[in-house]
Amino acid sequence: MESNPLYFAHLEEVNKNKPMKKGLMALCLTVLVGLLSCSGDAEELAPVVPNPDPDPVAELLYLPVVVHVLHNGEPLGEGPNLSAERIARQIEILNEDFRRKQGTRGFNEHPDGGDARIEFRLARQNPDGEASTGIVRIDTSSVAKPNLGYNVNHFAQYSYWAPNQYINIWTTPLPDDAKCVVLGEASGPDTDLPGTELLSLPGPGDAEGILVNWNHFGESDIDCHARWGRTLTHEMGHYLGLLHTWGGKDCAFNDYCDDTPAVDKTVFGREAFAGCAGENIMIGNYMNYSDDDVMNIFTLDQIARMRYVLDKHPGRKALLTSPGLNAP
Repeated sequence: MESNPLYFAHLEEVNKNKPMKKGLMALCLTVLVGLLSCSGDAEELAPVVPNPDPDPVAELLYLPVVVHVLHNGEPLGEGPNLSAERIARQIEILNEDFRRKQGTRGFNEHPDGGDARIEFRLARQNPDGEASTGIVRIDTSSVAKPNLGYNVNHFAQYSYWAPNQYINIWTTPLPDDAKCVVLGEASGPDTDLPGTELLSLPGPGDAEGILVNWNHFGESDIDCHARWGRTLTHEMGHYLGLLHTWGGKDCAFNDYCDDTPAVDKTVFGREAFAGCAGENIMIGNYMNYSDDDVMNIFTLDQIARMRYVLDKHPGRKALLTSPGLNAP
C-alpha cells in the first residue's frame, strides 16, 4: 500500500520538539518531507492534515455506538445478558481512557500521552428514527443462524445497524472457559495510512464492528488480567486505525507512531522490558496485550492517527454526523 506523505509530514510537525525515539523512522520522515518539498509548487499539494493535537481548542468528536447483547436466554443482568448498568459503565470507561480523565484509571502524566478529545455515546435513536437506549438484546437460542465462525459476519446476522451511522459492538455469549482466552476483535478502516494492511479489513459485503467476549465487557470480578474494561478500549483503537505497538514486528516500521518506543515482539503482562533500541517499551499503552490495570495511555501520534481516520475515511467520518447521536 502506498504511504501517505501528508500524514507523515503532519507527524513530523507533531514530533519536532520531542526527543527522537526511532532513529530510522525519523530519518525516513525527513526524507519523505524533503521529497515532497522538491516535487513541485506548493499549490499543487493537498492541504496538510489539520493538526489534531489534543489541546483544549481541538474539536471534540462524538461517536454513536450500539451494543448488541447476545445471550442464551438468561434473565436480564445474569451471565451474558448484561445489565444496562454494566454496559453504561463500559462506555464510561471507554471515555475515561480516550479523554485521559483525571481521577480515573485512564489518566496519565506521561509527556507523550494525550486526551484524544473523542467521546462515545450510546445511540439515542435507531435506524428507523425511533428512540433507543443504544442497547439491543437478542436471545440467540431462539434464532437459528448458519455458523460462520467466530467473526463479525457471524454475529451481524443477529443484529446489525448501518456501520456509517453507528459503531456496532457485539457482546458474545461465549462459555466461561473462554474467558481470559478469547477477549475481542475488531474490523479496521481501509485507508492510505502506512500499516493499514496489518488491520483486519472487511471485504466486499462484510460487516464492520467490534466483538467483545461478554466476560470482558465492563468491570467484573473474574480471575483474569482483563477485567477492567480495557478490551473495548484496545479494540476501539483498531476500529479507528491503530496497530499493535509491535505492528508487523519490524523495529524500523512497527506501529508508525514515533512516540511509542519501538518493539518487535508481542507485549504482554505488566512489566516493561527493553525494546529495539534498548529503550523500555511503553507497557501501559492501550494497544498492547498488557494487563488491564496498567493500561493508561494513547500517545499523541496514536491520537493523530485516529483523528486522521475520522477525517479521511468516509464511513468513519460519517459517524460524526450520525442521527444516532441525537434523540428523535
